[in-house]
Amino acid sequence: NAEYMGKPPHLTLSKMSFTLPALPFAKDALKPHISPETLDFHYGKHHQAYVTKLNGLVKGTADESASLEEIIKAKDGAVFNNAAQIWNHTFYWNCMKPNGGGAPKDGSLLQQKIVESFGSYDKFKEEFSAAAAGHFGSGWAWLVATPEGKLKVTGGHDAINPMKDKSGTAILTCDVWEHAYYIDYRNDRGAYAKAWFNLVNWDFVNKNLA
Repeated sequence: NAEYMGKPPHLTLSKMSFTLPALPFAKDALKPHISPETLDFHYGKHHQAYVTKLNGLVKGTADESASLEEIIKAKDGAVFNNAAQIWNHTFYWNCMKPNGGGAPKDGSLLQQKIVESFGSYDKFKEEFSAAAAGHFGSGWAWLVATPEGKLKVTGGHDAINPMKDKSGTAILTCDVWEHAYYIDYRNDRGAYAKAWFNLVNWDFVNKNLA
C-alpha cells in the first residue's frame, strides 16, 4: 500500500522500503534559475542519500513499516533527520515548476489568505524572502497555515518542519541548505531566494490550503 505525504500522486512513497520519488519536472526545466548540475547533486546525491540512510537505519525495526509522517512525529536524532529531509525535499520539488512564479491567481483562496495575513502579496514576498535569506545556518523557510486559519512565515533549523514543531500545515517551502544553491549562487543566498520566486508553483501551494 502507498502512503501519501501530500495531495499529488507523485508524492506517494512505498512502505517497507523508502524510495526516491521522481522529480515533477525535467532536470533542465528550471533553468536559468536552478541549473541541471544543482539538481544532479541536490536531488541525485543529497535527496538520494537521505533515502539510503533512512532505509539502513530502520531495517529490522518497527519503523520499517511506518510512514514518513509517523516517523517524523515520533522520532528524534538520525532517524527523524533523514525521514524529515526526504519529506522536506519532496515537498520542495513540488513547490516549484517551469515557468512558475508571478503572484497567486486573483480570487484564489491563497491570494485571499495572503492579503488577509500579510496585507499584500508584496509584503508576504518580502517577509518570506527575508526569512529565507536571513536564516542562520542550514534549514528551511516555510509558509504555514495555522489552526486559526491565518498564514505565517516560519523557519526550521536543519530538518525541522511544521509537522515536527506543530507550527501549522506546510503549504510552501524554500530549502536554504547550501547544497540548494551553492553551485549556482555561491554564498549569495539572497540572490537564490530572489530567483527561486520565479519558479513557485502556486497551483500546488493553493491545493495545500484546500
